[in-house]
Parts: sequence; structure tokens; C-alpha cells
Amino acid sequence: MCTVVVRVPAPASAEPVRLLAVRDEDPHRPWNPLGEWWPDRPGVQGVRDQLAGGAWLAARGPRLAVLLNRAGHPEGVPASQLESRGGIVLNALEGTSPSGAPRTLGFNLVEVYGTQVTVTSWDGTDIRRETLGPGTHMLAHDDVDDPTTARIAAWHGAFENADPAEWIRVLGESASLDPSDDRAIIRDNHSHGYPTMSLLACVAEITPDRSRVQYAELATPGVWNDLPL
Repeated sequence: MCTVVVRVPAPASAEPVRLLAVRDEDPHRPWNPLGEWWPDRPGVQGVRDQLAGGAWLAARGPRLAVLLNRAGHPEGVPASQLESRGGIVLNALEGTSPSGAPRTLGFNLVEVYGTQVTVTSWDGTDIRRETLGPGTHMLAHDDVDDPTTARIAAWHGAFENADPAEWIRVLGESASLDPSDDRAIIRDNHSHGYPTMSLLACVAEITPDRSRVQYAELATPGVWNDLPL
């Protein structure tokens, strides 16, 4: 149950898109840190899942994409025939967004192209795509800015009121909550029946010319420490 915060600039602004992404995953599932791991995709820099070979977050030029899991199983597709969601991020960097009825579990895909930000959501039944308007938005395992998602209700306002340079400070303040608390962003989801924990964070700036991404890992999964971002 990852978390993304993104600020979309006003149309006439020279400001970049700003993004903070926190990854929740099983700490026993191996990954590669931010780097160029795909020889067949020159210039792509991302966080690579070693098992499936795909990306959680990746960027190239003025494009960035990051994937968050959400509930949903496509009807009529047995578990043995489900496709990995890892290729979705890499395809998005080529300008190919999900469509139709993906043979994957549910997801929210955040795509940034220059100063445009879109979110594609798949719940196993319907696929929806929306372009985000100017302002600060927050996304987890349900809809964008969903007031029924506890961590969004608790922290959206704080991110909205802070300069993006202060978002890591806000993230640290959120970690005063127990990591099993529904409002927590730095999470340990074992008590909710999932083996996932917060592992790392990325911050990014995206302009019409380029993307710049920084990466830092938590020293202990699910436990906050100051991140050099």
C-alpha cells in the first residue's frame, strides 16, 4: 500500500511537477535501488524488482511513472495466468498507458509527462484515467485525494500547506504514528494481513525537458529515520 504525493503546477507557471513516493513491499522480495537496470531501454532509471524484472518507479527524460497496488482481480483470469504489473511502468515511459482489461491485479499508475500528470486506475473490472488539475494531490490504494483513505484524510492538508522542499519533514512527522495505524504513511501492514512494510522513498522534479529523481532507503523496514533527500 504505497503512497504518492504530487504537486501539479498552474498552467502558466515555470514550476516543475514535484513528487514524493513511498514504497511498501515485502522486505524479503529483492529489489535493485534506483539505477539503469534495463539495457534494452537506454536512459531509463528506476527501482527494479529482481523477481519479475519490472519497475516500481522509473523515469527517462521528461517522463516518470510509479505504480501503486490496489484491490482488484480481473474476472475469469486464474491466479496462475495473471501478468506482472512491473512492465506497466516501463511501458508508460514509452508513452503506452494501460487500456482495455489488463490481465493483472488492480493498480493505480501515476504518469508524469512534462507538467501533465495522469492517473490510470484498474480495479479488475473497470479502467479509468484522469488528468490531475493544479494543486497537491495524494494517492494510496484507492482513488486520488480519497477522503475515506485514513492517511490521506490525516496528511493531505499538511503536504498541501508545505513547500515540497519540506515534504520529507512532513513525512517524518507522520512517522510519529504507530506503523500499523491506518493513518500512517511509514507502514507495517502485517496486522492488516499483508507482509508489506515501508522500505524506501523517492523524490522527483519533472519539467518539459527532464526528470530528476533521488532515492533513499529506510535503515529498518517500517521504521522512520532521517532520509538524505
